[in-house]
Amino acid sequence: MKLLSTRARAQLWKLQEAVRTTSRERERWLRMLYSSRSVLAASAHRDLWMEFSCADQEYQYAVARLAEFVQGHAAPLQESCDPAV
Repeated sequence: MKLLSTRARAQLWKLQEAVRTTSRERERWLRMLYSSRSVLAASAHRDLWMEFSCADQEYQYAVARLAEFVQGHAAPLQESCDPAV
């Protein structure tokens, strides 16, 4: 089985940390949005929704970058594990 290079591992860890960080931020905005839904004015609620939407987009982008990295590195790893090769 072929292992990732040091550079690729560092990049993977960085991408994983970005997913974790954006996930925490997204969850924080979602909790605020949920807990304040009955006490805020409509305009303030819209502002919170916009903040959550931005955090959600950042999270989705981080997940997409991680998925792209994994897909890009999965093929060479599978080829090196293939007994027919």
